[in-house]
Amino acid sequence: MMSTEDLDVLREIDACLFDVFGTVLNWHSTLTREIPRRSKGLLLEGSQDAIDFTEEWRAGYFAHVIRVVQGGEGTLHTDTMHREILDNMLIAPRWSHLADVWGESDREELTMIWHDLDVYEDTVPGLTELKSHVYILTLSNGNFKLLLDQAKKKGLPWDGIFSTEMFGTYKPNKHTYQSAAYHLSLPPHKIAMVAAHHTDLRAAASVGFKTVYVPRPTEDLPEVRKNMRSKKDGGEVDLVVKDFQELARLIGEARQSR
Repeated sequence: MMSTEDLDVLREIDACLFDVFGTVLNWHSTLTREIPRRSKGLLLEGSQDAIDFTEEWRAGYFAHVIRVVQGGEGTLHTDTMHREILDNMLIAPRWSHLADVWGESDREELTMIWHDLDVYEDTVPGLTELKSHVYILTLSNGNFKLLLDQAKKKGLPWDGIFSTEMFGTYKPNKHTYQSAAYHLSLPPHKIAMVAAHHTDLRAAASVGFKTVYVPRPTEDLPEVRKNMRSKKDGGEVDLVVKDFQELARLIGEARQSR
């Protein structure tokens, strides 16, 4: 049974916007598997080196995004960003031995791994059910073609795709959320941002969006995931759910009670 507070929050929602990397799709499982398979024996699947390489590549993404959001130079095209980070990693002492076996075509194939990430088990059934209740769209830092490929390959049933590339910046710049609301012709309080990253939700809340936190095992620090609570329980987000299927069920119940 939902609380009155949860019902009040969910009744207002007409659209859910989703972070993709880490929330909808599992970049960590994909890259820690696929990078070693393409390393010609230099990285072993399950090894600490394979995990470190994957996480360093992802950390480079976060550093690039924050630099651009704060007014620094940098591409707004995620494929270009991923390739630039990869090339820079391969001239660093720890990874330079990989540069000798990864030529141009290999590096291009590595960059394209991001277009074909694993789906979490709840992703497609949860989104499919949600789609019957509200609009569902991405609001992702991924470039448009990347998001389109992910949807096509993984059967993601989006009503639409918002790439921050279209808005001239990256999340968590407030302009990205405001632009999405404008194009949906909805007031912010009728939109929910769904993410596994508290920084994304904090920025969305600052422009009036509802916020839904979905904990994923490789996203946010463990202590952050553990301590994320809804506002009714003294936390900072409107709702915490275990997965997309729970969110779909709750929104469905709330809309039936309108």
